Amino acid sequence: MKVILMRHGEAEEGVTPDSARSLTEFGGSQARQTADYLAANYQIDALVVSPFKRAQQTMAQVAKHFPDIKVMTQDNITPSDDPKSAFNKLAQIETQCLLVVCHMSIVAKLASLLTGDSFGGFALAEARVFDLEFMMTGMAKEVDRFIPEQP
Repeated sequence: MKVILMRHGEAEEGVTPDSARSLTEFGGSQARQTADYLAANYQIDALVVSPFKRAQQTMAQVAKHFPDIKVMTQDNITPSDDPKSAFNKLAQIETQCLLVVCHMSIVAKLASLLTGDSFGGFALAEARVFDLEFMMTGMAKEVDRFIPEQP
């Protein structure tokens, strides 16, 4: 099975609440670049996204390539959520290729849980692909990564 963790694209500053921040025009371009890469290289069969606007907008770019797949919003993958709780909920999804779009710092913490290694962070709209037999902490190996144009 593959798990793809993706951070949202560049978002506007100075908007409150944080959950209402939209992608900038550049952030939309980053999301499209990563979506195009993922669509060309992976057969994603499950899409999970944070409820925050910028993550939803990022996921929308990916979903265009996979119109028949239902997008699932998961409330516990926002920036301040507990990564272990998020991981446990993600582990319940039966899939062969799962894409999760969320935020720093939870995306790096989820990557750490998958591999058992430490991750300093993800670039804007970066996607990292992990290969594992089943969702269990410390069982994954990073096999690919894509970083779109950065500011």
